[in-house]
Amino acid sequence: MLGTGTSSTDLTAAGLPRAGGASTLAGRTVSRIGFGAMQLERLQGDRRTALALVRRAVELGVDHIDTADFYGNGFVNEVIREAIRPGDGVLVVTKVGGAPNPDGPIPVRPAQRPEELRASVEDNLRGLGLDRLPIVNLRRLDMGPGLIAEGDQAVGLDDQLAVLTALRDEGKIGAIGLSNVTFSMLRRALPAGIVCVQNAYNLLTRGDDDMLVACVAEGIAWVPFFPLGSTFAELPSVADEPAVRAVARSLGRTPAQVGLAWLLRRSPNVLLIPGTADAGHLAENVAAASITFDADTLAMLNAVPSRSADVPLR
Repeated sequence: MLGTGTSSTDLTAAGLPRAGGASTLAGRTVSRIGFGAMQLERLQGDRRTALALVRRAVELGVDHIDTADFYGNGFVNEVIREAIRPGDGVLVVTKVGGAPNPDGPIPVRPAQRPEELRASVEDNLRGLGLDRLPIVNLRRLDMGPGLIAEGDQAVGLDDQLAVLTALRDEGKIGAIGLSNVTFSMLRRALPAGIVCVQNAYNLLTRGDDDMLVACVAEGIAWVPFFPLGSTFAELPSVADEPAVRAVARSLGRTPAQVGLAWLLRRSPNVLLIPGTADAGHLAENVAAASITFDADTLAMLNAVPSRSADVPLR
């Protein structure tokens, strides 16, 4: 049975390594490499493999997992609930702003209205078997990549923060994060006590560098989604970038590992949640933390031009 994510279990004391070293998330020390659970939905026909993958992540030192009720129409949360044990000390981070849409052309639909956010929190609580969600990220849909909110789904940020703050006061969530937001939105939300920001960010998509710096100053974790790009066909792939491939060859590593290692060295508040449905790729993702770059190599990677990640879907 899944714990609340507030256990004081220390990985080092338990003999487990910190995947990628240590940083903080909502005031708690966590490994810098976590696990993005979305791709577990690919394993809906093989629950045993999905469970084993989550257990393997814990064995490798992963102690924070990113999930949502709309991942696999609840399947992913069910797997996490079954795989994670209270003594593991794993911090589970959930997301609201979308809802399952299993019969639609896209398996998720916008759910931005305050009453929908509350319903999503309740759905995540039930799916994970928790009394309180440690961290809930509000996924805004003002811009790509992904869905764009229209009509009655174009909801003001203040109204959304009001319901999440109320849920925190009720004890149903522990802390509030933001996802897919602009710098001005982050500034407006700071009084609500934001603990993390999830934006599309990688070596090829660095338009939010100023926000990243501000998060360092505010003690806010920066958790990039699409850390390697390429989730949408229109997005550039970090692994296909010639400079990244050249560095990978010189180090005897994969291009994906180089892209993840670059993110870890971008800023000390960066936490990674790379996702995979493959145990081998999971191990490679964690091993990316051991990569070091000399000054010339890092300068070559930093010189790669940044591009837009605004790929909207309606």
